[in-house]
Amino acid sequence: MALWLSGCGDRDRLAYATETDEPYYKEGQSLLKTGRHQEALTAFLKVIDKRGEDAPESQLEIGLLYQQHINDPLSAIYHFKKYLALRPNSPLAPQVRQRIDGCIREFARSLPAQPIENAAKRVDLIAAMDKLKLENDQLKQQLADLQANHATAVSLADNAPSNGATPGPPAAENNFSLGFDTIPTVRTRPAAPTAKLPLKPAVTAPLVVAPPPASSREIVRLKPAPAPAATAAPAKTAPRKHVVQKGDTLSNIAQRYYKNKARWKDIYAANRKVMKNESDIHVGMELVIP
Repeated sequence: MALWLSGCGDRDRLAYATETDEPYYKEGQSLLKTGRHQEALTAFLKVIDKRGEDAPESQLEIGLLYQQHINDPLSAIYHFKKYLALRPNSPLAPQVRQRIDGCIREFARSLPAQPIENAAKRVDLIAAMDKLKLENDQLKQQLADLQANHATAVSLADNAPSNGATPGPPAAENNFSLGFDTIPTVRTRPAAPTAKLPLKPAVTAPLVVAPPPASSREIVRLKPAPAPAATAAPAKTAPRKHVVQKGDTLSNIAQRYYKNKARWKDIYAANRKVMKNESDIHVGMELVIP
């Protein structure tokens, strides 16, 4: 009798090899279509109670119910993670991970301090911070170049000959410009010695006065160096377009174009006008790939 009962139990458990053939699963789907979400939740829970670890589809349906209709992000996260544990390589796995991220942000908004008020705004702020950091690094490099050129020019001026010879114009490669008017460099040269006149000049010969010495101060002007040739800006190319196909997600699109799934945020930020949220993606939608 015990063996017979055991055999009956096994037959009952294996009566519906496919989860979607379970009567409770079909009932849950039917209740969803009529908007009876709480009753549908009960039906899917019965499938899980009956099949145990062999009910991934019911786990996914319950997660969607908690996220979209019952507004319980923590319970949704639990059932989404159960689905991923049972079906880690499912085609829906990337979308389920995105839904987990959305539930985490939704839960964070409900906290008193509201650490994340707007996920889209946070993505925009991160992009702006990256742009400002790049511009700051470029300005630092330009300032370092100007300081190096200035130090070279001052060194050459200090080492110029002081024996009365007029120095030639500085080499073009040593000129520098700080973007202001030309700054004259004043260099002092000792005056030529004047001839000593005798106390008693000769008879009636007129006194000949030597011409005044050359000016003891000579202004050396440094010509401004020509502005460095601006690096030709790369030609702007038209943004790439991607038409969403069946099974596409922001993560696998980012992997295709950038070889980096984490850059789905860049694609989402560039398509805010056509996407309401990270999960708002459907077949035929045209996305801009920045």
